[in-house]
Amino acid sequence: MSDNGATTDTDAATEGARQAPVASDLSADGPDSFAVQIADQIDAFTVAVAEVATGDDPDSAVPYLLLQVSQVLLAGGRLGAHEDIVPEERYEPDTGPEPDMDEMRERLAGLLEPVDVYSEVFDPYVPRSTPVASRISDDLADIITDLRHGMAHYREGRVTEALWWWQFSYLTNWGPTASATLRALQSLVAHVRLDTPLAELDGLDTDSAAESDDLERQAGRVMEAEIATPLGLKSGGS
Repeated sequence: MSDNGATTDTDAATEGARQAPVASDLSADGPDSFAVQIADQIDAFTVAVAEVATGDDPDSAVPYLLLQVSQVLLAGGRLGAHEDIVPEERYEPDTGPEPDMDEMRERLAGLLEPVDVYSEVFDPYVPRSTPVASRISDDLADIITDLRHGMAHYREGRVTEALWWWQFSYLTNWGPTASATLRALQSLVAHVRLDTPLAELDGLDTDSAAESDDLERQAGRVMEAEIATPLGLKSGGS
């Protein structure tokens, strides 16, 4: 609900999702339950990205992030394919203040600085969509914010609430964001392995509107074969 009392599109979508048909049992009993598996995958992802952000092993950052984003999208795919999950309460319980992600965001931005910015189409089913500039570091921080929100419910024993949040936010936010991030990371690996340098960024930034000529270029600095070592990759010609 917005400040002026009007219902926003997001509010309407959220309320509608919380009133969807009742799903099957989603208890967290047993290591093989759906809830436990999803929570374990999400927890593993958040821990792994936090470890990357420390910068202790910068040479393996890109390939490791590629692996971790791929794995968390498996959890997202399972949530997306599952029937609608309905929380037990009509309104979402308060989880307290959201964790501050600025430090992790800045650390990731510094770590990925040569190739942090990329361009992506927000919705491939919107005709003539204009690509927009994004940052891998921003995306990862946003994904973790969504996942930690659900984890707060899970750790308080609100298993169905956690699964509802993870499913809903997968469809509306962290799923599309993770998919775009995965494409960018996969593109980096492919450019290095196939010895196809990226064009220079030439001014494209997330804080300014990019011209169409700029958006035809991949985000990042000139990516010659020698950049493979700092990214922890081996070029195809080595």
